[in-house]
Formats: sequence, C-alpha cells, structure tokens
Amino acid sequence: MKSGEIIYFDGKRGTGFITGNDGNRYVFDVSDLTDEQPVSKGAKVSFAAEGDRARAITPQVARSAARQADPADGNPPASGAADPHGPPANPGLLGYFRYCVTRGYVRFSGRARRREYWSFVVVALICFALVGGIGFVIGSALGFDEAEEPTISALAVSVLWLYLLLPSMAVLFRRLHDIGLSGWFWLLAFVPMFGSLIILVMTLIGSQKHDNKWGPVPIGVRV
Repeated sequence: MKSGEIIYFDGKRGTGFITGNDGNRYVFDVSDLTDEQPVSKGAKVSFAAEGDRARAITPQVARSAARQADPADGNPPASGAADPHGPPANPGLLGYFRYCVTRGYVRFSGRARRREYWSFVVVALICFALVGGIGFVIGSALGFDEAEEPTISALAVSVLWLYLLLPSMAVLFRRLHDIGLSGWFWLLAFVPMFGSLIILVMTLIGSQKHDNKWGPVPIGVRV
C-alpha cells in the first residue's frame, strides 16, 4: 500500500488525482474508494497503485481509528484493511453482479458478504427468465413449437448457464469463506435431500466481523 494526498476531486464527475509520497500522480474515481466518508482536497489517504491508477483508497484517519490492537503486543490489528481485489463500496444489485461476472469471474479466494452473493443470485435468476422468454419469442417466430418442445429458449438458457457456472461457484466459495468455512463445503449440495438446504442456510449467515484466514472483512459490513 502507498500513501499520499488528494490534490483534486470533481464531485460531479466522480474523478480526482492523488499525489503519492513517492512523487508520482495517480488518477482515481469513486469506484476506487473503500470508505463512505466524503472525499476532500488535502485528505491523507492510503491506496494500492496499479500503474497510474489508485485503487482501494482508504482515509488514513479512518484506518487508524479502526485499529484496535498493536501487532507488537502480539495481537493482530482489527478489521478495516480493505480487500483491493474485492468489489467497490456498496455498488448496488447490478454492481455486485457486474463484479462477479468480470473481476470476480473465477476468483475463488477472498470473501463475499451476503449482499454480494444474493445480488448475484437475484440478477442471475432475472437473466435466466429474460433469456428464456426472448428465446421462446424468437423460436416461435422462426416456426418452432416452443410450448411443446422448447428449442431456441432451451439453447439460450443453456448458454447462459454455462457462462454463469464459474462465477456462481466462485461467489459461493467466497460466501462460505466469509462465514469462516472452506469453499469446498459447497460439495454438501450433492448430499441427498438436505444438502442444498444446508448450503442455503450457510449463505444466509452473517459475515464474520473480523479478519479470517481468507481475507479481511468485506467492505460495507458493520464491525
């Protein structure tokens, strides 16, 4: 992580610049902020640098306040260090889904809060319904009897299922990590009768409000 100072921020465009302590200048936008407090010129921040882009920007004051113990005393610092590879702060239903099918497509490491997981599930179900409906209309227009033997709609749904297979497994892994379990607990889904119910219950459990072996507390979780 690098340290620096915000030298410019346009609230309307949501973009700005940071001068790092290394003498370089970095650009950022609101999606790179990991804290919900207002951004202002002159604010001291910590951030992860990707080329000339600043990511995972955290106000240094807020980060210091979140520290509850000194590592020198043998205790780990409290939660509050943002995961630079995780989704931005409170991106909303579509934002979480977009993250899961882009940067988080095959990301089996890290943690996912309940809101991220269920945002993905809800939007995925809506996508299946829309794709199936569009396939039904197109198939009927082409002369297929989609009501008796769905062809185009079944093909469209199958393609979408293949596309979402890996991100759905990845976000489930991260959700299980978030409650302190190995992602391989998803194999319980193959247990007859009760396996899927057990997985459902696990995905409804709240986040562990401390860092665990799979990463820091996800952004947005109250600790």
